[in-house]
Amino acid sequence: MSRPVSIDIPHQLGVAQAKARIESGFGQLEQQISGGLAQVEKRWDADRMHFSAKVLGQAITGRLHVLADTVKMEIDLPPVLAVIADTIKGRVKKQGMLLLEKK
Repeated sequence: MSRPVSIDIPHQLGVAQAKARIESGFGQLEQQISGGLAQVEKRWDADRMHFSAKVLGQAITGRLHVLADTVKMEIDLPPVLAVIADTIKGRVKKQGMLLLEKK
């Protein structure tokens, strides 16, 4: 059974710029985690992205909703990764904040 992890990432970019940064950052993430070893898929439905990845036999799915001042993300972790959910949540939030910081 998967364990959902919720993450809120504040930003000051507005929806369009936040989506552009997420699209760019997601591409970088795909390259980092895949290295040919992962299957990563994503699709946008207006301001919501649905994504999935399969790495070393483990399936991860999730959704994110881009709002004017926050990105709300939910990731469904498989049981083997649920034991380190807090670590994953911390890293994703940190990387998301770096990606969405106003420059």
